[in-house]
Amino acid sequence: MKEIPQPLTDRVLEQLAAVLGQQVTFKQARGVGGGCIHHATRLETSVGVFFLKWNDRCASDLFLREAECLQELAKAVHPPLVIPKVYAAAAVDEMPGFLVMEFLEPDRNHAISDERLGEGLAWLHRYTADRFGFYHNNYCGATVQDNCWNTGWPDFFARQRIGFLVEKIRREGGFSPQELNVFEKLIFQIPSILPGKSAPALIHGDLWSGNYLLTENGPALIDPASCFSDREMEFGMITLFGGFSPRFFAAYQAANPLPAGWRERSRLYQLYHLLNHYLLFGGGYRTEAVSVARYFAGK
Repeated sequence: MKEIPQPLTDRVLEQLAAVLGQQVTFKQARGVGGGCIHHATRLETSVGVFFLKWNDRCASDLFLREAECLQELAKAVHPPLVIPKVYAAAAVDEMPGFLVMEFLEPDRNHAISDERLGEGLAWLHRYTADRFGFYHNNYCGATVQDNCWNTGWPDFFARQRIGFLVEKIRREGGFSPQELNVFEKLIFQIPSILPGKSAPALIHGDLWSGNYLLTENGPALIDPASCFSDREMEFGMITLFGGFSPRFFAAYQAANPLPAGWRERSRLYQLYHLLNHYLLFGGGYRTEAVSVARYFAGK
């Protein structure tokens, strides 16, 4: 674990004291595994244990936007789904940015966790808005998301998700002219592939097996990239890398059935995450992204 700088510790304790209305003193810190971008710490204080994420090599407002996502998710969830409570967040300035959350104790009994996760996600997706987008641009991993409000789902997904990432990759020389032509055809085709009438639903936005925890109070969602979208977009990431059991899908379908054809459309929604992974990590994600684009551009 990288040691927390003393000025950062002081700043965190000051913000906790302001939120809780009492003096907070430091006891000890211990590194927590699982993070691949930020430093993650179990922070023990005189008023309890907290989870602290911090970094000085990220977008300045990244932790503010993550806190905003968590707070919006907390408005929408029903038990048994859990969203960690946010206590404090700060932007990167002369010191690292950080996010302080409730520390969630892990669950030792996973017998019905899949069903609870599926049911909880189904209830989350009932939380709606009158447009697609979100209150601010936020981040999927380290990649900014264009969340400007839009009344049309196919247009939002075509321009503000696929087109937005393709343009970022194009500026970095990541696609050939022939590949860019494929994506242009796809973007033109998207309105004929996706349903025009779609209700905005709050989604986690980056839900893979590493972004939920099994806790004493139920499955918890972490590291969101939330927006109001067609809820089927959530399943792009869920189905991309696996890790979700048939019991999860059955519980979701029982609580909030998905429309016919959702599995076919999931491959198109996977494309957003394939493009993002290529932008972040390079490698074989390019070939797979182009293959998916060719398939749907030909429809």
